[in-house]
Amino acid sequence: MTIVRNEDGTLVVPVRQERRHEEDDGESEEVTAAAADTTRVLHPGEGGYDEALVEWDLQQNPDREPAVSTPSGRQEAMALVHAMAESPKHDVSSAIEDINDPEASGEALRHVLIGGVHSVEDFAAEVAEAEGGEPLPAHKATKIIGEVLTELDS
Repeated sequence: MTIVRNEDGTLVVPVRQERRHEEDDGESEEVTAAAADTTRVLHPGEGGYDEALVEWDLQQNPDREPAVSTPSGRQEAMALVHAMAESPKHDVSSAIEDINDPEASGEALRHVLIGGVHSVEDFAAEVAEAEGGEPLPAHKATKIIGEVLTELDS
C-alpha cells in the first residue's frame, strides 16, 4: 500500500492493525502479526507527518539519488517558502517560476524534510532571519514544502 498526498496537504498512510491473541490461561498477549491493513490520515504538524512526507516523496521517484543541499539551492528554497507563506493566492507555480534553479531548491527542501521536525523548525527560523517576519510553525513549513515538491514532481 502506498502513501497518498491529498490536495489539502494531508497524507493517507497505511497502518498495520495489531491483533490480540488470547492464551489458554485467559490473559491476552499482543501479536505483531497484522489482522488487516487499514489507513490513517495525517495532517501537517501531526506526529509522523514529516516522516510520511519523506516516504511519499521517495515513492514519487524511487530511483532518485539522495538529496543534496547546495548553498544556492537552500537560498532559493528559503525565498520560495517565504514567498509561498506570504502569498494570499498561494500560487506554487508562479513562486517556482521566480527562482533560477527549481531542481536545486527541491533538493534543498528534500534535505530539510529528511532531517525531521527539528530540521524543519531550524529551516523556518532561518527563512525568517533571511527573509524577515516571524518563523513559520513547523507544520505550516512542512505543508508548503510538500506543495512545492508536488509541483516540482508534476
